[in-house]
Parts: sequence; structure tokens; C-alpha cells
Amino acid sequence: MTRKPSGAAHHAHRLQDLWLRILASPVGLAWNRGREMELMHRAMGFAALGFLTLVPLLIVVAAADPASGQGFARWLTQALGVEAASQEEVERLFGAPVEALQRTTAFGLAAVAAFGLTFGSAVQTGYEKVWDLPTARWHTMWRHVVWLAVLIFALLVFVNTPTPAGSVLGTILGTLADLIGTFLFFWWSQRLLLGGRVRWRALLPGAVTSALCMLGLRIFSQFVFSPLIASNAVTYGPFGTVLVIQSWLVGVGFVVYAGALVGRLIHEELTRRRLERDADQPTA
Repeated sequence: MTRKPSGAAHHAHRLQDLWLRILASPVGLAWNRGREMELMHRAMGFAALGFLTLVPLLIVVAAADPASGQGFARWLTQALGVEAASQEEVERLFGAPVEALQRTTAFGLAAVAAFGLTFGSAVQTGYEKVWDLPTARWHTMWRHVVWLAVLIFALLVFVNTPTPAGSVLGTILGTLADLIGTFLFFWWSQRLLLGGRVRWRALLPGAVTSALCMLGLRIFSQFVFSPLIASNAVTYGPFGTVLVIQSWLVGVGFVVYAGALVGRLIHEELTRRRLERDADQPTA
């Protein structure tokens, strides 16, 4: 005579079965992969390294851009989508573009550019972790130079492209153009930094995911980070503005790595379904 399991044991069995299903789901797979590659730690490292190495280089480049006029502050405020009050705080934090050029020596500019290349190396390492690839050899460092140059050029195009004010159609077209440009940049970035070790087709879902997430982060920034800059500037002064910008950079880093990771999972799922479909087809 078999004994029926108790109510507590039956409930625990159902919870365990539910947990196993969650782990086997796409969300569970993404969670496990993200934990294995230390996704949040990499996003925080992206923010710290970007603020220390990439931001100084962008400040000098933006100051040298005659079409910009407002320097790096304009780049940042357009990326954040902040309002006028918050924009003044960001401009006050980074100072005047003319001063950035006057106080930068040739040696300082070379050092800033050299440190900026380490940022490209960090992004490459993150992509290699996403695809479980070994670290590229030292002679591939020229890819970091090309990637950094294209990144700066893309930012110049982004901030200097006029959008019709007060026009719904213009806003839609501008957003669509930004989305396409971001998609192309992420698609190309993965291919370049991974040294062509992953096919274009496999990198396509990651580029789409990253572009959509960047658009979502920009919309989120308009409602969250923009008012935080104004309020934190009153409470903490310039340090409060730095905290908000650093938090935004963490979000950007999370999008860069998580977008590539989700893209790989989508590619693997599509490949699995295609193989199953081909296996089910009768052979001639």
C-alpha cells in the first residue's frame, strides 16, 4: 500500500518544479548567463572606466568641434534628454569648452587618447565573455583605435543632426534615424571587437536588442535622471550631478552587455528551432 505525499511535501514539489521551469525558460537562461559573466559588475566597471578614460577624451574632442559650440555638456544632455534646468547644471559641471582646449597640452591629449583605448578593450572583453571566446591577442589592438574613432564620429553626427522642433513627424523620423544609427553601430562594433570570430547573422539580434534598449534608456532618462539632476544639484551640489551621470553610465554599460547577451540567446533559440524544423522535414 503506497502512502500519499503530505500537503507540505506536495507543495514543495510544485515549487521545485516551478523553479526548474523558470530556470529553463529564456528569462532563467539570461539570468544564469548574466550571473556567470558578472553582468552588473561589468556594467559598473563600464561606468567607472568610461568616466575616467572616455569622458576626458570626449570633452576635448567636443570642445574642438566648431559646430557644437557647447562642448561635451551638449553631447551628454542630448543623450540624457534632460530639460533646461538640468542642462545648466551639466554645463556648469564640465565648464566652458574654450577652457578645455586652452588647458590641454599635446602630452595630455596623447595620454587621454591612450587611456581612452582601454575603454574599447573593456568593451571587447565584455563581448568575448558574452560569446565565451578567448581573449584576443595583443596585435588586434588596432581595432580599439578604429572603434574609438568611429564612436567619436557617431557622437558628433548624433548631436549635430538637426531635428524639426515641435513636429511630431520630425520627432518620429529623428528617433527612427537614431535607432537605425545605433543599431548599425552596435552591429559593427561586435563584429570588429570580436575580430570577426562571430558571424554577422549571429550578431544581428544583439544589435537590435541593444538599439531598442538604448532608446528605452533615453526615454527612461527623460523621466527619471533629468529631474534627479536638478534636485541633486540643489541637495548635494556638483557631486549630486556626478552621481546621476555615473548612474546613467551604469545603465549604458548594462545595455551594452545585456543587449549582446540577450541577442546571443535569441540567436541560439532561432538556430535550435531551425534545426528542429529541418529535422522534421521528410527527406527526398
